[in-house]
Amino acid sequence: MSPDTCILTTKDLTILEIMLDRCLGKDDPLAPVLRKKMASATIVFRDDVSADVATLNSRVAFSIDGRETDTRVISHESSGSSVGLFLPVTSARGLALIGMAEGQAMRLVRRDGTEETIVLQKVVYQPESARREKDESEQAEAARRPALRLIRGAYYDEPRPISAGRGGGCDDPGPSAA
Repeated sequence: MSPDTCILTTKDLTILEIMLDRCLGKDDPLAPVLRKKMASATIVFRDDVSADVATLNSRVAFSIDGRETDTRVISHESSGSSVGLFLPVTSARGLALIGMAEGQAMRLVRRDGTEETIVLQKVVYQPESARREKDESEQAEAARRPALRLIRGAYYDEPRPISAGRGGGCDDPGPSAA
């Protein structure tokens, strides 16, 4: 995959389109990155995305300018309760990582005008891949189970006679008495 392309699921594309619609105007620093990402994207269904592509809710390992590796979960919204765990897609780094494949790099312009290079080193966990693996294991388990299971029913039980003299019986003579 070339450095300028990315792979987005239909869900991820929808989220980026909404983000672009909500941009604050020409001065929003995310607007050019959003436009570039969507223009160069290959759109796939969630069942077709490769396991080495970062999608929303993926846990990714990445580095900035070759420094120490950081691991975060690309999230839809920033979560104040788990500092250091999530990387919101509404941040420049989160937006850069979504849709990238392992080994791919992207240059970002910081607010102060300097540049940084972000490299996706590893997709540690991807929800779409985990879902496929779960479905495959369930299908394999279902294939090992017998297709038909016989259950002994009431046909094989012996009938119990009801006697009227025991107090629990029925004194109705039935339809033949009519």
